[in-house]
Amino acid sequence: MAALLLIDDDPDLRCSLAITLTGNGHTVITAEHGLAGLRALAETPIDIVITDIIMPEMEGLETIRELRNRWPNLKIIAMSGAWATSRSYLDMAERFGANYSLAKPFETQDLLDLIDRASAASSQSR
Repeated sequence: MAALLLIDDDPDLRCSLAITLTGNGHTVITAEHGLAGLRALAETPIDIVITDIIMPEMEGLETIRELRNRWPNLKIIAMSGAWATSRSYLDMAERFGANYSLAKPFETQDLLDLIDRASAASSQSR
């Protein structure tokens, strides 16, 4: 199973996703924004980062760009729930370096499937 860093400013979503992902065998570290996520990643090896796009302190696109610069092989899943503009934010996230994207709200299984894909891709590139 994967070591995940979950970055989202919504404490309820962050908590519920962490519980679900942990229940599915993953190790999960959480952060409330991009700066906290970068600090966590500098201290702990992570396989996959799951990040929201719209956040305070350091928003997701900036976070993705910094992640890609520091850890070029790290797998990144971007998620956004900015309603009508969600797809454009997610398209930008992929241009900034996210490997996968997911529009909120999403089914838990969709996220689990992306984590499986990212894990498989990560193990092939090692």
